[in-house]
Amino acid sequence: MTTNPRSVLVIGGGAAGNAATILLRRAGIAVDLIEAKDDWNATAGSGITLQGNALRVLRELGVWEQVRDSGHGFGAVGITAPDGTVLHVAEDVRTGGDDLPATVGIQRPRLQQILVDAVRASGATVRLGTRATSLDQDPEGVTAGFSDGTTGRYDLVIAADGVGSATRAAIGIAAGPEPTGMAIWRIAAPRPEGVVRADLAYGGRAYIAGYCPTGDATLYAFLVEAARDRASIPVESYADEMRSLARHYGGFWPEITAHITDPAKVNYTWFDRMLVEGSWHRGRVVLAGDAAHCCPPTLAQGAALSLEDALVLSELLTGTEKAAEWDDALLQAYYERRVRRVRPVVEASVQIGRWQLDGVRDADVPGLMGRTMALLKERP
Repeated sequence: MTTNPRSVLVIGGGAAGNAATILLRRAGIAVDLIEAKDDWNATAGSGITLQGNALRVLRELGVWEQVRDSGHGFGAVGITAPDGTVLHVAEDVRTGGDDLPATVGIQRPRLQQILVDAVRASGATVRLGTRATSLDQDPEGVTAGFSDGTTGRYDLVIAADGVGSATRAAIGIAAGPEPTGMAIWRIAAPRPEGVVRADLAYGGRAYIAGYCPTGDATLYAFLVEAARDRASIPVESYADEMRSLARHYGGFWPEITAHITDPAKVNYTWFDRMLVEGSWHRGRVVLAGDAAHCCPPTLAQGAALSLEDALVLSELLTGTEKAAEWDDALLQAYYERRVRRVRPVVEASVQIGRWQLDGVRDADVPGLMGRTMALLKERP
């Protein structure tokens, strides 16, 4: 056991990396965070749906009030016909507990800025536009080499560098994302008066047409279709492509569709799935967030699972047994605790999409959603 303050390198400044940094700094651990992008993902994405279990972690981070004030909370989801007729309104499960909303929609760049500000305030050392080019391990720690020519010595490295994690491959974990056969168009837009919750239309020209309020005057809208070869879709035609799907939907959609004009504001992404099996670490390098698992957003759990990873890993590293070694047993315990929770979410998210792709009309989607969300009410 070292008598010096422990130090951690966090690779990746997304939800998992930012959350881990904040929590470890709170415990007095020295943290260096590196992010490959110069802008720290400041403009990435349109909107995000945060279920209660994500909000629970954000409260632990000390940023819940800012998220609440910046987003739009709601407690139900509407199921509509393609023409906009509301068929059913279902109460959402409060996976974060009764003292938090079931769901908050927020603009993704705003959520990122809230987390960035908290990382800055934590006193962590942050370097943008920087990559880890080497990770040389020995029994006592990791020596990291960086793209700016510098090096650093750490007791632990947390790889939170996303679904395409270079660190995952570098430490010999062969798993990678696999496409599920679906893709999603997304855009941020002004929120029509009367939109107070998320609404989803199943069927029509897309598998799912939905929107979620993200603030007093904003929402993000999305359309899910069968995955197409990205190379066959010129980026300059993204607005036209999304509009051509959206125009087949009624209700609030015509007002939303009128704002789908700038291709630069439209995002097109395939749905992927991945779950690293066996362990999420090699030596003193451990995966978190999308670097360890990803799933389609059919249950809106991607960010929540990443935030939970950071919470659980930080608890193990800084809890009542923090005098213990940061060893293989501790990191394996992290994997085993998380995989029990992550696996059913990944499998359910993929299954819902598979039922749609296969045209299964009697699938118990509400039942599978309900069972999975009920699991998430328990603390991670």
